[in-house]
Amino acid sequence: MIEYIVGRIDSLEPTQVVLETAGGVGYGLNISLNTYSRINETENPDRVKLYAVEIIREDCYTLYGFYDKVEREVFLLLLSVSGIGGNTARTILSAFSPAELQSIISNGNDAQLKRVKGLGAKTAGRIIVDLKDKVATIGLDMTGAGVQQEQQATGATVDSLVADGAVQALAVLGYPQNQSKKVVDKICAANPDITVEQVIKQALKLL
Repeated sequence: MIEYIVGRIDSLEPTQVVLETAGGVGYGLNISLNTYSRINETENPDRVKLYAVEIIREDCYTLYGFYDKVEREVFLLLLSVSGIGGNTARTILSAFSPAELQSIISNGNDAQLKRVKGLGAKTAGRIIVDLKDKVATIGLDMTGAGVQQEQQATGATVDSLVADGAVQALAVLGYPQNQSKKVVDKICAANPDITVEQVIKQALKLL
């Protein structure tokens, strides 16, 4: 079992990072938008530590990486819900921070969850029923949750690269390119100084 990976950033995209370890091995890890934002804020790109989750099946081996143990714990809780796979859990944690998700589940706000691609009414309800007591035990700072992340996010101002990067990331998360492009263009037009992280986060709540 891989507990964590420490390495130099070889490449970084909103949905994946490649970390090159001291042994010269590059690990590709699927990441949420929250982890992507945290990696972008790191002061030392030569030494990034991500906590890992391995999903092993007969036809694939997938690594997921998380900037802190709390997000990984929430990811694992989501996986424990019937019908939730790795990509859906990552999409949920891209649309909402762990603190936001804790609040949504604790308050039984299934309407918010249903806005995430792949979550129908039954699955959203199942998440709330199965995890309501469990997320209450996770120690998260709820003060300014989500708002602080939006204010701290850094990156390039809106241009074609930002819009294209957002559309590509949404495609990886399972959203149709044509539909995503319309939403992304609308968000960018209304917010000329928005970053790619913020574009994706807003789009996930509109698609």
